[in-house]
Amino acid sequence: MNRSGGSTSSGEVITILLVDDIPEARENIKKMIAFEPDLKVVGMAGTGREGVAQAKELKPNIIIMDINMPDMDGIEATTLIREAVPTAAVIMMSVQNDPDYLRRAMLAGAFYFLPKPVAIDELHSTIRTVHTRNKPIAAQYTAMQQAAPAGAIRAALSSTPAAEGITRQGHIIVVYSPQGGVGCTTIATNLASGLMKEGIRTLLVDADLQFGDVGVFLNLQSQSTIVDLASSVEDLDTELFDKIVVTHDTGLKVLLGPARPEMADVMKANPSSVAQIIQKIANQYDFIVVDTSRYVDDTLLSLFDIATKIIVIGMPTLASVKNVRFVLDLFDQVLGYPPERTMLVLNRVPTDRNVQKLMIPNEKIEKFLRRPIAVQIPNDEATALNAMSKGVLIVAQRDRSRSPVKELMQLSELLYTQLMGSSEAEDGSSAGGSKDGRNPLSNIFKR
Repeated sequence: MNRSGGSTSSGEVITILLVDDIPEARENIKKMIAFEPDLKVVGMAGTGREGVAQAKELKPNIIIMDINMPDMDGIEATTLIREAVPTAAVIMMSVQNDPDYLRRAMLAGAFYFLPKPVAIDELHSTIRTVHTRNKPIAAQYTAMQQAAPAGAIRAALSSTPAAEGITRQGHIIVVYSPQGGVGCTTIATNLASGLMKEGIRTLLVDADLQFGDVGVFLNLQSQSTIVDLASSVEDLDTELFDKIVVTHDTGLKVLLGPARPEMADVMKANPSSVAQIIQKIANQYDFIVVDTSRYVDDTLLSLFDIATKIIVIGMPTLASVKNVRFVLDLFDQVLGYPPERTMLVLNRVPTDRNVQKLMIPNEKIEKFLRRPIAVQIPNDEATALNAMSKGVLIVAQRDRSRSPVKELMQLSELLYTQLMGSSEAEDGSSAGGSKDGRNPLSNIFKR
């Protein structure tokens, strides 16, 4: 990849479709590209509908799309193109450099966002960078369409071996709830931040592959996601991994989930790929906090198997307690995990005493679940929503004696003490599952 504007080293030609309702804008961009031997404009469209039609016909590598067009705007056109031509990468352009436009463009499936007017060198380097990052994704889609063997895909797309670095503890903390809407992402993001200390490296992974919200919660907008690593799982290059990971304002490292729900299929072609990626880079971090979806499938089971600690989130309601019991029974009776491997956290505990009387008492919850409640986090929707709207963390507030900051920090300190206080990091032999290393539930979730 050449960020300075030089041509690609492989001699390949990147095909480009320009979509803009202003003819002069199309011609200007075409002229900016004309003298680059590795860049070729293969089509131009003046409306969003024309852009969709030409994308289907020409199947270009890159589509440069204006966001504001009269008949069909760039966001709607991008959505249709990503469904019809998933191998193409869309670069959105607009004179309006508005964060809301950027967010909507990313949600529609755009790979990058460029403000107008764009410098010629920036245009060239962006096209090449986006093409380089999209190639593994396009190859995965092509391979799936041709039903190519997974081994052939890996052989064609694998990168150089992982670079060696300082070996760290590599504690993997999986945050999970069998019920939606209990605040898993809120706890995962704040837990990861709370574990950050001087000299401690912490990574947050969004493993909710279809509808992950970590990027929204932290106001992170990146062209790179975990999907970019799908092709190089077997021989993951840590240098590539470091380029894919984004950094929050607090310094927290974050591996974002797929930008669109359908991109989850790229990862699910190899259900254990997320767990494999985490294992490959675990020794580069002291803590890896993994936010998950509530659906139990092979991807989630593989994450459970590698977890040092599984944080099970529930609420003091009958439905939530029932579902948590099912999960703990799965851990205890089927997967064979030791009880100390899980930690029970109650979230959104009501603070109103009248409401508390309607909730299940803690002692009954603990008796029914056969687990102690490690931490109770009081319900404070206003604080959580305010933090999310600003892309900041609850634990970043200065007053740490105030709820729910106090309880979230309590959870972080409890985990830090438990895991870093031990002289030995847990190895693979402590993981649950069968003796041959295969998960006893794996056959249940085969497609």
